[in-house]
Amino acid sequence: MKAILVIDMQKISFTPKTPRFDTEGVVKRINLLTEFFRKNGDKVIFIQHDGAKQNECLPGTEEWEILDPLNVLKEDCIISKTANDSFYNSKLDEFLIASEVNDIVITGCATDFCVDSTIKSALTRNYNITVISNGHTTASRHGISAQMVIDLYNWIWSEMIPVNEKIKVVRFEDYIPQLV
Repeated sequence: MKAILVIDMQKISFTPKTPRFDTEGVVKRINLLTEFFRKNGDKVIFIQHDGAKQNECLPGTEEWEILDPLNVLKEDCIISKTANDSFYNSKLDEFLIASEVNDIVITGCATDFCVDSTIKSALTRNYNITVISNGHTTASRHGISAQMVIDLYNWIWSEMIPVNEKIKVVRFEDYIPQLV
């Protein structure tokens, strides 16, 4: 079975003070992907960061909520996390094992923090990983454009030495061409 992870697409990360690259396009692609997964009987998992340790992004607050334009359905799984790595001290691995998921598709925010940490953690757990190269986003960092950060991480993931299978890094348009 397959699952799509939608990591940290929360209101706190998408404000005028925290602009992200191609937010509208990323949201559109995630919505199309989650719809495709649901239609195929696969799992849709939204990961939400619980920032209680940092006294921000507290569960139940508006900043903690998933972006309004994302289509979250009641049958979707929502998992809370407290670290960059979506697997660390969360119920993600337990849910994936119980659901007999072997293949995960990764999308979300932020490329260079939570998305990267989750990919590396999934790799050590022997999941087959596909990253949607234009399905994750971040902000510009210390003079480096967000697009450059995204391109760099897409390259890094595609070159990693796998534990199981090589990480696939593919554009949305190549993953599900019939939806384009």
